[in-house]
Amino acid sequence: MSDQIEHLDVIIVGAGISGIGAACHLQQKSPNRSFAIIEARTNIGGTWDLFRYPGIRSDSDMYTLGYAFKPWKEGDAIADGDAILKYLDETVTENTLREKIRFDRKVTKAEWSSEDAHWTLTIECGEAGSTETLTCGYLFMCSGYYNYANGYLPEFKGYDDYQGIVAHPQHWPQDLDYAGKKVVVIGSGATAVTVVPAMAETAAHVTMLQRSPSYVLSRPQQDKIANGLRKFLPAWLAYKITRVKNVLLTIIFFKLARKYLAKFKARLVGMVQDELGPDYDVATHFNPTYDPWDQRLCAVPDADLFNVIRDNKASVVTDHIDTFTPEGIKLKSGKQLEADIIVPATGLRLQTLGGMQLVVDNALVDIGTTTNYKGMGLSNVPNFAWTVGYTNASWTLKADLTSSYVCRLLNHMENYDYKVCVAKLDGEASGSETILDLTSGYIQRSIQDLPKQGDSQPWRNHHNYIADLLHLKFERLNDGVMKFS
Repeated sequence: MSDQIEHLDVIIVGAGISGIGAACHLQQKSPNRSFAIIEARTNIGGTWDLFRYPGIRSDSDMYTLGYAFKPWKEGDAIADGDAILKYLDETVTENTLREKIRFDRKVTKAEWSSEDAHWTLTIECGEAGSTETLTCGYLFMCSGYYNYANGYLPEFKGYDDYQGIVAHPQHWPQDLDYAGKKVVVIGSGATAVTVVPAMAETAAHVTMLQRSPSYVLSRPQQDKIANGLRKFLPAWLAYKITRVKNVLLTIIFFKLARKYLAKFKARLVGMVQDELGPDYDVATHFNPTYDPWDQRLCAVPDADLFNVIRDNKASVVTDHIDTFTPEGIKLKSGKQLEADIIVPATGLRLQTLGGMQLVVDNALVDIGTTTNYKGMGLSNVPNFAWTVGYTNASWTLKADLTSSYVCRLLNHMENYDYKVCVAKLDGEASGSETILDLTSGYIQRSIQDLPKQGDSQPWRNHHNYIADLLHLKFERLNDGVMKFS
């Protein structure tokens, strides 16, 4: 059987921003390792290929969402989906990765055998339902943490009575014409604040209907310092300087928010009041009940959301849905919202490891009972890493550190002829928090499926780039917890 099944040193699952970055790190830092990328979709990009709703863009600046090894050279710091896809495509081409990616393949099960010291992957191929098997020495999950097939849609009363068009952001109809139409966008998160100003440019009117407000912060579309530096410095140097600047500013911003909660919250709300004017009811529509960074802040480039509200192209309604009606939505206050199109920007459906079954020595692993190791491993799961980005900064900052650490680990194993590495945990690590410390609905709905984290290293997930840089890049690999054999 071993003659018939292909074996690779490393298999990367996912050809999105994490998986492409992981492959580049492997090529550059662990060149002796054979690898392949298994991708369930027919194109690279992950999130940036899946979501096609109007205005789709990053909510982080591209100087930190971009890779450490590839400068972002475009003028906009907050980039749209097409620009990010182009950046990823350039990365794949420049690093000759296309031949390494196996598209239209979904890993349904990964089984570790201690006797053989390798993983056996069961893979569904295309829509025909055929399967194939691969084995690998190390499994690197870069599949994100949400369900690509289905977004979250609450059970709305009267949903089937509505006679207009429902366009879910995760399944956006590409031929949808909303010019001159009345649109209701349900939600107040990052997707909603992106869709509303984009659709408001041609729609008759767009209403953002929210149960409760989110923190919304205007950020410049362009980074003047970055664009200025590029005029005098090589692109790579200007990029590194801007990257360091933005990392430090993000950390300072987060620390200040945590230390001076009341003042920081008042400032965020006050900035919205400045944008919308003294007569706007900011207290109702933009003053959340939760603290800053209990959920991600919603960034809007160049105040585009506030601009369309000021111009009466869009409005915000804070209320609860009573029922859908044939013409739109009836609210619990009794108010009626007419809508030709309803956009339920109601969030993601979380899914760990892309829905894949994880089995270690014939025992199914319950991810919710494992403990996070250094923000990337799972307790007692050998030769395994899972890229999970930051909740308070750019995803790719953590993805880059994770990939670099995995390469250090693989090189160490090669140098000492080790075949197995595993973060050993006897009993339970103290602490019951999940690896993602947000109160967002999509996290809380699936909190039982997430790994836990302990109170101290290496079982603690920092959500701090500087701390992770020290732990993952400079600390010794043989830390007394990671066992090699």
